[in-house]
Amino acid sequence: MLAYELALAGVGTVVLEKLPRRVEQVKGGAIQPRTAELLEARGLLEPLLEVALPRAPVGGHFAALPVALDCTPWRTRHPFPIAVPQGEVERVLEERAVRAGARVVRGAAVTGVEQDDDGVAVAAEGLRARARFLVACDGGHSTVRKLLALPFPGTPGTRRALLADIRLPAVSPLVPREMGHISTLVRRAGGHWAMLVPLGGDRYRLTAGRVDGSDAVRDLPATVGREEIADALRAVYGPEVVLGAVDNSSRFSDAARQVERYRLGRVLFAGDAAHIHPPLGGQGLNLGIQDAFNLGWKLAATLQGRAPGGLLDSYHAERHPAGARVLHHTSAQGVLADPDPGAGLAALRDIVTELLRLPDTNRHLAGLMSGLALSYPLPGDHPLTGQRVPDVELATEAGPTRVPALLAAGHAVLLDLAGALPAGLRLPPRVDLVRATDGGASGAAALLVRPDGYVCWASDGPDAGGATVRAAIAGGLAVAPSP
Repeated sequence: MLAYELALAGVGTVVLEKLPRRVEQVKGGAIQPRTAELLEARGLLEPLLEVALPRAPVGGHFAALPVALDCTPWRTRHPFPIAVPQGEVERVLEERAVRAGARVVRGAAVTGVEQDDDGVAVAAEGLRARARFLVACDGGHSTVRKLLALPFPGTPGTRRALLADIRLPAVSPLVPREMGHISTLVRRAGGHWAMLVPLGGDRYRLTAGRVDGSDAVRDLPATVGREEIADALRAVYGPEVVLGAVDNSSRFSDAARQVERYRLGRVLFAGDAAHIHPPLGGQGLNLGIQDAFNLGWKLAATLQGRAPGGLLDSYHAERHPAGARVLHHTSAQGVLADPDPGAGLAALRDIVTELLRLPDTNRHLAGLMSGLALSYPLPGDHPLTGQRVPDVELATEAGPTRVPALLAAGHAVLLDLAGALPAGLRLPPRVDLVRATDGGASGAAALLVRPDGYVCWASDGPDAGGATVRAAIAGGLAVAPSP
C-alpha cells in the first residue's frame, strides 16, 4: 500500500521482499469500513470486491460477543466488513504499485541497515541499495527493527493458537455453511475451541486453540502439525469431519507490543513492524493499511521538497496513538473472549453484551472497531477539522460525483461548496481546487482535505482573500502538534 502511495506521487520506490512468492493464505481476511472508504478513494476497492468471499450483510464484533456492531450512524457507504483473503489484497496492491512505477524485488531478505545524514544503505541477499528513506514494513518479527536494536516494549504472548486454510471433503452438521457474525462461528468442545469460516466449496479457514492451558507459548512447537488440526476438528465438530489438504498453516499469540517511536532518523516503521496485538476484531491488516495512507503523502512531500518542518514527524504523532488504542481494546477483548471463562468473567460478558444492545454503546464501539471514529488532533475550531471527510454527493460543472472520486490521484483537495473562495486562488502543486455544491450535506462552506481523506481546514463562511486556507496549506496541510 505504501509503495502504491509513493509511486502515485511520483517517488521512486523499491520494495525488498524476502519471500520469493506471495503466500496465498487468508490470514487477515476482513477489510473494515474505514479501510474500505480509503481504498475506494484510490480506486482500489472495486478489484477487491470482485474477489471478496460471500458474507452475510452483518456488522463486525467486539470480543466475539453476540451483538453485531452497527456502523450506519457513522454515515458510511460500507457499513459491513468485507471478507477478502489477505493474499488477494496483496496481489491487487502489488499490481497497482508496479503499474504506478514501483519496483518489487522478491527473494531479497534484508541483512544490514546503516543510515547517515543523507540516506540509508540497505544490504539484502544478492544486492545492495541506497535510498533517502527506508520504511520497515517487515512484520512483527521485523528484521530492520532488530538490526537497529530498537526495543519493542509491551506484553509477551502467553497463549498461542493456530490458523490454517484447510479442505474438508466431509463435514458434520456442526460445520457452518455460510460466513456470518463471528459469534455464530465460534464453538468449544472436548478441551478445544475453534472457528471454521467457509471459503467456498470444500475450503475453510480454521482458527483453533486449547482451553486446558496446554496452549501456553512455551509448550507448542513452531510449526503446526496435521494431527493437531485433525484433533481440534474432531473434538469440536465431530468424527464425521474428514480433514483433506492443509493448504497452509501458522501460529499466532496474544502478545501486544509497540515501538516507542515510529521514526528513527531516516528509518520509519509501519504495520506489524511498529505494532502487534491480539487478532481480535479484524484490526491488523486495517491498521497497517491506514499507517500507509497516513505516511505516504507526508513522505512524498518531504522527498519532493514540498513539506514544512514537522510534517514527517506528524506520522508518529498521529499514528502512534491510533496503534496504542488498538493494542488497548484488543487486549480488553482478549479478556472478554477467553474460551474458558469462570463464573465472574461469564457474568461480565453478559453485562457487556447488554451494554452493546444500547444504541450509544454500540455506536461507540462500532466507530472504534471500524476505524470510522478515528480523528486527528489538528489545529482549528471547526467540528469537521481532524475528522474523515463526509462522503457526500456533489454537483460540479463536469457533472455529478462523490468526494472519494476527488482523491483518486492522491492529491489534497480544496473543496469550495458555497462560492466561499475567491476566483484566481493560486494553489501549490498537488492541491486540487474543486468548486461544487452539496446541498449542505457536508456541513461546511469550504473544506481542505488531506490526501488521506481527513479534513484539515474547514469554514462555514466566505474567505474573501483566501488568507486562512493559504495559511492552512502553507502549514503543511495542518500539521498535528507533536506530543
